[in-house]
Amino acid sequence: MSSLILEFVFRWAHVLFGLVWIGMLYYFNFVQTEYFKEAEADAKADAVKKLAPRALWWFRWGAMFTFLTGLVLLHFVGAAYSFVGSAAIWVGALAGILMFLNVWVIIWPNQQVVIGLKEGDGPASAAKAGLASRTNTLFSGPMLFGMLASKHLPMEASATGLIACVVLILLLEANAIFGKTGPMTSVKGVIHCSLGLTAVIWALLAFL
Repeated sequence: MSSLILEFVFRWAHVLFGLVWIGMLYYFNFVQTEYFKEAEADAKADAVKKLAPRALWWFRWGAMFTFLTGLVLLHFVGAAYSFVGSAAIWVGALAGILMFLNVWVIIWPNQQVVIGLKEGDGPASAAKAGLASRTNTLFSGPMLFGMLASKHLPMEASATGLIACVVLILLLEANAIFGKTGPMTSVKGVIHCSLGLTAVIWALLAFL
């Protein structure tokens, strides 16, 4: 009983921290970025100085604690799943781990340059952070799918389907590091790409 209560507490915390993290991710991608495109220079400069650092604090630490509580949950529940039941959660976990690494390894270091906390090439740093942020938005749909499908979607996944999903996600992560935003440049584009990727992941797990 005590282990079930502890698991529930970490699951609750994982969802709570995840709401903070992904909520801030969507704010940056759907609201702040679009506002900055239209804002007057003085208003944008004030937001970059006063608003963005606060938002980035909640963003990166939300990611950190979502990641840490997720690791604990994987320890609790990973062994309880059969391979069939675990395929979806491992796809979701992979997407989540890459999203966490994107926050701390790519987005935050480059955003420090953008908001003036570090010296560097501002436009280049903004582009790198933007691509990683768009990729995290892309991954958010499949990540949530993996979390929910593992318990609530009856599905017999094969090793081939799981491997195909892993390869696809890793290729998209490589694009986050070395590629371009492509169809993810617009808000509508990245939303459609995330929904499409979720459908592809579902199909690969269910039918391959």
